[in-house]
Formats: sequence, structure tokens, C-alpha cells
Amino acid sequence: MAGKDIDRVRARSAWETVKESPVITAIAVAPVVLVLGVVWALTNGFVAFVLLVLLGVGIVVGGRLLK
Repeated sequence: MAGKDIDRVRARSAWETVKESPVITAIAVAPVVLVLGVVWALTNGFVAFVLLVLLGVGIVVGGRLLK
């Protein structure tokens, strides 16, 4: 049970950071948006969408493996 409380605290802290300083969030997200934009420009939107899904799956699976 304690693990779930820690995750909630981290999630709330992250959300507060986003609300207080959207510039930090924009700087953190900018490389991903830039890569997806370049992939979209060089190929098409479907390939960029597939890359986005694969990145999301990688983040979720990687996060679970680190626990």
C-alpha cells in the first residue's frame, strides 16, 4: 500500500510543477515534439503516430521494469 501513496505523491508533485511552471514542461517535451515533427515531415503522419505509440509503450514498460 505504501508504494501507491508514493506514486500519488510523485504524480501530484509533477502536476503541481506543470501548473506552476509550464516553461519547464515545454522545455522537457520539446525534443520529443521536434523528433516527431521531423519524422512526420520526412515520412508521413502514420509513421510519426507509430513512433509516438512505441515511445509511450517503451516508457511504460521501462518504468515497470525499474520498479
